[in-house]
Amino acid sequence: MSDLSHPKTPLSDLPALYVAIGASAGGLEAIEAFFSGMVPDSGLAFIVIQHLSPDYKSLMVEILSKKTAMHVLRAEDGMRVEANTVYLIPPKKNLTIFHGELFLSDQAQIKGLINLPIDVFLRSLAEDQEEKAVAVILSGSGSDGMRGVRTIKEYGGMVMVQKEDTARFDSMPRAALSTGLADFVLPPDEMPERLLAYVKHPYVSKVERMEGDTNDADALPRIFSLLRDRFKVDFTHYKPSIVLRRIERRLSINRVINCPLDILLNLIYSYHYE
Repeated sequence: MSDLSHPKTPLSDLPALYVAIGASAGGLEAIEAFFSGMVPDSGLAFIVIQHLSPDYKSLMVEILSKKTAMHVLRAEDGMRVEANTVYLIPPKKNLTIFHGELFLSDQAQIKGLINLPIDVFLRSLAEDQEEKAVAVILSGSGSDGMRGVRTIKEYGGMVMVQKEDTARFDSMPRAALSTGLADFVLPPDEMPERLLAYVKHPYVSKVERMEGDTNDADALPRIFSLLRDRFKVDFTHYKPSIVLRRIERRLSINRVINCPLDILLNLIYSYHYE
């Protein structure tokens, strides 16, 4: 789509995070609980990828509009994603994102082929938005979202999964949890508060960054050594900026603020899980 039909979004309207919400069977209740607790001016964008019957007229726009004061839109081809807006996948379509714009394609109607619209969108979101991508996996049957969760984490994003015992159908949450990559496991109504705390963290909001710590000639190599001993992975040849972004992400998830590398090193030594 040309920029004439979809003008560029002002920087002030760009989302702080792009939150993809995947749901299937039993997901409506979880989606409603999530948005009932989300403030309308969070600065985030929400893209809901739900398994929909091709023969069923979706009323999700009308239903969600009763649960949130945000704009709720059915996704259209070339639509630019803006903050404080909810976008819904239409029936019989796959959805992707490129340079912050949504693109639709027909789902393949091939006998025996399983469509995985959540995985499709999460992969494109991870590649397009990297560390600004968030995956939320809610109630559903099957394993859609499991591969997408891996991609989100590979690109430095964050993952939230519905607590299994709160899901009407726990197959999708269980599959996502089996990756071992979930940052938060919560009931849907508790996710908004944690998500808002996450986006306000200085390392996520970019108020503070750790680049100044790259001058620490001792701590970073010692961290690399510790990671190599524990996980058999050598980060020596990675760019320091990439490693620091990964560290920032873990600090924000653990709600740690103002942590120089030398103090972080002591935390890693004392906290085996990290």
